[in-house]
Amino acid sequence: MEIPATADAIVVQQAGGPEVLHPATVDVPQPGTGQVLVRVAATGVNFIETYQRSGVYDVDFPFTPGAEFAGTVVALGAGVDGFAVGDRVATAHGSRGYAQYTAVDADALVPVPDGIDDETAAALPLQGMTAHMLTHAVKDVQPGETALVHAGAGGVGLLLIQLLKAAGARVITTVSTDEKEKLAAGAGADEVLRYDGFRDRVRELTDGRGVDVVYDGVGKDTFDDSLASLRMRGLMVLFGGASGPVPPFDPQRLNSGGSLYLTRPTMMHYTTTAEERRSRMADLFGLVADGKLDVRIGARYPLADAGRAHTDLQGRRTTGKVLLVP
Repeated sequence: MEIPATADAIVVQQAGGPEVLHPATVDVPQPGTGQVLVRVAATGVNFIETYQRSGVYDVDFPFTPGAEFAGTVVALGAGVDGFAVGDRVATAHGSRGYAQYTAVDADALVPVPDGIDDETAAALPLQGMTAHMLTHAVKDVQPGETALVHAGAGGVGLLLIQLLKAAGARVITTVSTDEKEKLAAGAGADEVLRYDGFRDRVRELTDGRGVDVVYDGVGKDTFDDSLASLRMRGLMVLFGGASGPVPPFDPQRLNSGGSLYLTRPTMMHYTTTAEERRSRMADLFGLVADGKLDVRIGARYPLADAGRAHTDLQGRRTTGKVLLVP
């Protein structure tokens, strides 16, 4: 395959708002030992990149975001086994994905099977493996349990609802608009609530008992009422902070709430080996291929419009997965 000397990428020179996501022409990288060069077909936009861009998370500048993408292998570095030029691949563990070309460690990649299109392959790794580990590892959800899922129309939320229902759970979810209510219900949620007063409604819907588990990616705005929605010895899974970080709190609250459990997992700690990543993704790709898991792509933006994608994501104006398409 002919590889150009330069290509388009997003380059951030300093921390700031979405306006610092500048389109630029950069040299196409050369794959190092154990790496492959990927021609990017689509890149997932995720909240972690807004934290990196804004300086909440430390990164070295200049910086090109993007750990999640799918594309085609166009060159191999030394020592690469298991991949060939022309293979379709995806990852949630790459780097510099806001670009037309990027070099990535071969161990970070998973093969994309026939029948899975590039955009679905780019939309699934991070949020899909997150939903998978939340329902299969952080908690092994059992039939008959009840789960509360916040942001049910978001990328993780829609996948969580489907995986929870496949496990036999009852799902209560929260959303902010009528449109999002339809999406969450369409994914299989048993009850769809608004955020205002959700703790009281959850208690009503569970006859005062509370839910077995809360999956909360919203953070600051929902945390207190999420704890109050749990049953005795229930599990609070805080996996994000779309509304901001949760302030420090007294662990005694877990005792007074009914000997509650709290965990703050991250997908990276549940995908630490190539084997684990491939296993989770093979399971997810299989569910998609069998028609048992629907991956909603809510918005697509040209690469140069990465700033607008961040603005819409942070403004909670998107549903499902947000993609950049070079």
